[in-house]
Amino acid sequence: MNNPRESASSAVDLGIGRPHSARIWNYWLGGKDNFPADREAGDMVEQLIPGIKDSARADRAFLGRAVQHFVADEGIRQFLDIGTGLPTADNTHEVAQRIAPECKIVYVDNDPLVLAHARALLVGAPEGVTTYIDADLRDPRHILDTVAETLDFDKPVAVMLLGIMHHIIDDDEARQIVRALVDAIPSGSYLALAHATAEVHGDAMHESMRKFMERGGTPIVARDRVTLANFFDGLELLEPGVVSCSRWRSEETPWGEPAEVSQFCGVGRKP
Repeated sequence: MNNPRESASSAVDLGIGRPHSARIWNYWLGGKDNFPADREAGDMVEQLIPGIKDSARADRAFLGRAVQHFVADEGIRQFLDIGTGLPTADNTHEVAQRIAPECKIVYVDNDPLVLAHARALLVGAPEGVTTYIDADLRDPRHILDTVAETLDFDKPVAVMLLGIMHHIIDDDEARQIVRALVDAIPSGSYLALAHATAEVHGDAMHESMRKFMERGGTPIVARDRVTLANFFDGLELLEPGVVSCSRWRSEETPWGEPAEVSQFCGVGRKP
């Protein structure tokens, strides 16, 4: 996950003594790219929110369904995935290029560990493009200028902001960042966004975030679905709107809709 506070130039400082959200996410998903500080923080959060691993899995499944919809149903062939996180199963390029090998995917992150893994693992289909840039979410202009070398902004682009905007604490700054990205993409483009919320677990979520930051973790904030809907101002919000990641166009279980998780999401189309 993109860490807006860490300098990308500090390649020698992996920050293994403090918890990192991307490595915690990796731990929850069963990966091995994490350290004791990450596992301890992850266990702390899980004690407060027993279903937190379900949130991680639901976020990943939402990514897969959204990318599949973009490529198979909407003909999208270009992706800008900001806040890549540590590579795991079914990354954006893998889902997209399984359907259309010519897809172009640009990953953006500024964490040295994430970038090191990207060099080794984010290898896409030869017919398309899979690349990454070292950049900070807080500087969307730099991101857009750099990715323009790979993506054609005269054609639709899907912007993926999964599990990253909750690290931009100020609401106004967060909206300005999203607006700058959306303003740069043409009609027919899409925004997919997933974000931590306290609507499911209430005070336990706020408490887990407070303790995470006390341990030196990147600042993080929960937002409700009304606030999340504001990120899609000016866009056509696709059904079913802003919902739990587990419920965005997912199949019903024998017991009805899947249980809500503490990660909400939405997808919008630029008219």
